[in-house]
Amino acid sequence: QVQLVESGGGLVQAGGSLRLACTASGHTFSYSIMGWFRQAPGKEREFVATMSRVGTITKYADSVKGRFTISRDNAKNTVYLQMNSLKPEDTAVYYCAAGVGAPTIDPDDYNYWGQGTQVTVSS
Repeated sequence: QVQLVESGGGLVQAGGSLRLACTASGHTFSYSIMGWFRQAPGKEREFVATMSRVGTITKYADSVKGRFTISRDNAKNTVYLQMNSLKPEDTAVYYCAAGVGAPTIDPDDYNYWGQGTQVTVSS
């Protein structure tokens, strides 16, 4: 089993920045890809960003390209999401996920999920 714990969420004004972190523990050898998803009230969970184990492959949702950056520190079993130029529509609960195989935008391909961290962007 793998446990994922997110941190770094909070309240920020539009145009501001936040950095989310997600640290894995347990059988950390059992996953390769790590990604971020988000879910706003009344909406379905949506893909944000994902990265391969060595960071050679990254994917981003069109809505966050150029504003968000995913990175990971495998020595710390941690993945980060740097979020800049935040907009009110970025308000959501952000979830970290881990899985195997190639980086994918499909949440069904991820085996492990964190509890989520709230990000609120005020206008």
